[in-house]
Amino acid sequence: MAYERLPGFNVANHYEKKKLLIAINCIAALSIFFFGYDQGMMAGVNNAKNYIDLMGYGYVDPDTQEPVVTDSLLQGGIVSVYYLGTLFGCLIGGFVGDKVGRIKTIAFGCVWALIGASLQTSAQSHQWMICARAVNGIGTGILNAIIPVWATETAEHTSRGQFIAIEFTLNIFGVVVAYWLEFGLSYIDGGASAFRWRFPIAFQIIPLLFLFAAVWFFPESPRWLVKMDRHDEALYILKRLRGGEGADLARARKEFGEIREIAALELTEAAQGKNSYFHMLFGIGSGELHTGRRVQLVIWLQILQEWVGIAGVTVYAPEIFRMAGFDTAKSQWISGLNNIFYMFATLVCVFTLDRIGRRWTLYWGAVGQGTALFLAGGFSRLAQDAASSSQKSSYGAAAASFVFIFTSVFGATWLTVPWLYPAEIFPLQVRAKGNAWGVFGWSIGNGWLTLLCPVMFEAIGENTLHIFAACNFLAIPIVWALYPESNQRTLEEMDFLFAAPTPWTWDAERTFKRLKAEKEEDQAAAAAKTGNVSGGYTEEEDAKV
Repeated sequence: MAYERLPGFNVANHYEKKKLLIAINCIAALSIFFFGYDQGMMAGVNNAKNYIDLMGYGYVDPDTQEPVVTDSLLQGGIVSVYYLGTLFGCLIGGFVGDKVGRIKTIAFGCVWALIGASLQTSAQSHQWMICARAVNGIGTGILNAIIPVWATETAEHTSRGQFIAIEFTLNIFGVVVAYWLEFGLSYIDGGASAFRWRFPIAFQIIPLLFLFAAVWFFPESPRWLVKMDRHDEALYILKRLRGGEGADLARARKEFGEIREIAALELTEAAQGKNSYFHMLFGIGSGELHTGRRVQLVIWLQILQEWVGIAGVTVYAPEIFRMAGFDTAKSQWISGLNNIFYMFATLVCVFTLDRIGRRWTLYWGAVGQGTALFLAGGFSRLAQDAASSSQKSSYGAAAASFVFIFTSVFGATWLTVPWLYPAEIFPLQVRAKGNAWGVFGWSIGNGWLTLLCPVMFEAIGENTLHIFAACNFLAIPIVWALYPESNQRTLEEMDFLFAAPTPWTWDAERTFKRLKAEKEEDQAAAAAKTGNVSGGYTEEEDAKV
């Protein structure tokens, strides 16, 4: 019997269509805000005198009040162990998400992150902090593996990119909040108190508590419900998401029918019991679904996201600002202003991603970022070789301006697409695990460069920016040849997009067109036979669900 409402209090019982989608987007954005805040938080914590003394990796110079690191491996290890946690957390989140659903997995990730945040806030030694950072990373990995999946599975295919792009504006807003909160706290007791670093860590508990309390009142993904044979509940939620009257209702029924059809097809196509991470990585038993190919694409796209330069600019920007003639206090202001520009630049993606597509977003982003990095590196060298202080300041200011340009272009392009693509392209049977592989690639790329960047800048200085610039231009042919366009295609059509026997995008597009045309012919023939001219799920079939 068809559902008339979901049991208990659920926002899907009270809102529908745009209002319901906005509500889901807000709760997903809360998780992404936590993710951004958690990433940005450690930059300020690492400069707190009490924290440096407690962790034992350096001291604060009594004259300049500048941190002096005597054990860079320990400092970097405390930061990078977080990414080791996210690496394992995403795999846990993907497995649990496909087993027990998106909502319960989000709550599960909140618990892990809350424990990690509490342990970090109360840390008394570097050993304690390392363990706490790893636990917190596991929680973040779980949330990052499941939140984009839940968001994309509820959004409409025509605005899916906008849906995720808005959330990542909140991601950078989290970075901005972390930066300015810690900047303000640096003036309390001359920046020497424990409050300067313990409060910012504890602050992340607030969005986590809200997320944990609220997520139980939100609808489960209708696609996961179909996968679990809970068809009546799935159809009700789809009607609330798309509309329950007229053309909206017909569209919801059509989408429901397509989800059921593709879920049955994937079960037939993929060998039973061969949906483990190991089988996915090597594409064992996936047949024409080519799951292994999709896994490789999302892992390397996330690694590429780091190698286009965001990690390097984050490390090197303060040095560039100092070369521009800014003292330490002004450099902090400029860095904070750069983060604000970064945040507003993400809004560009909100309006362009669904219009020009994923591929063209990556293309123009790579060109803009690569050009900005080449020029930032060149002007940095000119500033270092300048004969006078005025020349040094001028060249440094030019380099600083290109840092602003780079971060703005990155926020408008490469920030969002590598997170959206993994949540879009995987089969329903393994979608959470598939997205987890994307987070796995991000963890590798971020953790790797967190440790490698300081070494590279120490060894070759501003030439590190030139390496990252070259990676941007290298990314263009990689995306062109290997990454087919997912824009304006339903999640159920992704299996057609990756059905080609070769990895090349031109073969993918050719095969997609052929399979979609065949499907439309079959639907037309079936509609003619049954009299269901809409080709969708009929009202009579509602009662049989």
